Amino acid sequence: MRKIHSKEECTRALTGIGDAFYVVGGKWKLRVIIALKGGTKRFNELQRTITGISARVLSHELRELEMNGFIKRTVFTQTPVIVEYELTEYSDTLGPVLSALSEWGIMHREKIKKERLVAEVV
Repeated sequence: MRKIHSKEECTRALTGIGDAFYVVGGKWKLRVIIALKGGTKRFNELQRTITGISARVLSHELRELEMNGFIKRTVFTQTPVIVEYELTEYSDTLGPVLSALSEWGIMHREKIKKERLVAEVV
């Protein structure tokens, strides 16, 4: 049986979810974070790792992730200029969220596969 929440609890939960989706929502942000889990990468390395992301979108996502404290951008002012991106310690706070999303995604994919198999048999 589901717990009935007060209006305040419901509002707080919705606000928290809204804030979380604002910061890491969308198609690319979590993919960028996961791509950086393997260590520091340059822009082109990230773009090659994340299939389908355009340079413009990657640049935008990196700026937003940096602004929200998930990644650190380091510029080496040699010739040519080198820019590297790495995760911050704060990004580790997403660990439980990423694990839960991954587990749920796997479970959901299996559910859909099973339902399609049953539908094909019938």
